[in-house]
Amino acid sequence: MGKFLILWRSNLAAPAPQAPAEYLEFMEKIWAGVDGLRKKGLVKEVGNFLDGISGYAIAEGEAAEVYNAMSMFLPFVAAEAVHEIIPYEKGKEIDRARLKARIEAAK
Repeated sequence: MGKFLILWRSNLAAPAPQAPAEYLEFMEKIWAGVDGLRKKGLVKEVGNFLDGISGYAIAEGEAAEVYNAMSMFLPFVAAEAVHEIIPYEKGKEIDRARLKARIEAAK
């Protein structure tokens, strides 16, 4: 199971409703989708950036699950970038082993 940082952005060219009441109804559906993914445990955290049209999500699961979940918001919200996260301790372990191997190889 992987952990992913997703940077998302609203697609302002997508055909979203313009009337405030209709837009609210539309956003309620988007929020319900996000809430459903949070209840399933796939999405752990979601936040908005101050520009009002972008933000981030932290997801945990298989890459195919994350891909499928992100696709359900197209074309209204799209991922700008998806980064798999290696936990700090695991990264430190990998870096330490690699550096020790380089030191050994240089002897």
